[in-house]
Amino acid sequence: MKSEEILKILKSKNIVIPLYLYRLLDKFNTSLEEFIILMYFYNKQEKIPFNPEEIINDLGIDNIKLMEYISSLTEKGLITLDVIKNDKGVMEEYINLDLFYEKLMLILMDENNKIDAPSNIFEKMEKEFGRTLSPIEYELVKAWLENNTKEEIIEEALKEASLNGVSNLRYMDKIIYEWTKKGIKTKEDVEKNRLEHKKSKKNEKVEVFDYNWLDDEDD
Repeated sequence: MKSEEILKILKSKNIVIPLYLYRLLDKFNTSLEEFIILMYFYNKQEKIPFNPEEIINDLGIDNIKLMEYISSLTEKGLITLDVIKNDKGVMEEYINLDLFYEKLMLILMDENNKIDAPSNIFEKMEKEFGRTLSPIEYELVKAWLENNTKEEIIEEALKEASLNGVSNLRYMDKIIYEWTKKGIKTKEDVEKNRLEHKKSKKNEKVEVFDYNWLDDEDD
């Protein structure tokens, strides 16, 4: 590598990614590469002319990859590519991050609401089981919530376990897993599933033995 190329690398720009944004990476539904592109635009913090040559030079990617990332970020509703007429009457393309900021605001509001309104599902479960949850059980319930399992679904699983006389979270975990596989996400879905299960039970054929007790003789 030539000294000029090494110097160019050393002088290259940095992309600063705030820790709070990095922690929210999975909330944006992007690949790591797309997130880097997004952060590249975020770092500019200004009106961003769409200059493919500059972006390609800064990030070391080819034009095809760049357009794939831009297209994907647009489809995911994180950026728009706006065409604006400049002072000379020439049409120019600009990267617009308004959708990204709107989504970021909604995510932060949602995270804040989770902190302000902690779940009381733990209290309900302890009351139903008549005992304190163990640390392992507590972490299991937290995992359900973090995986976006609604509290109403957890409550329905708790009801199901209680009806079967089981005070075991592993049993509930199996119920929630099976419901998730079936696409059951709400209390209404659970009720519908229960009704369908009852109907299928009623429709099951009961085998009746044709036995003539009058012809039964002692040996």
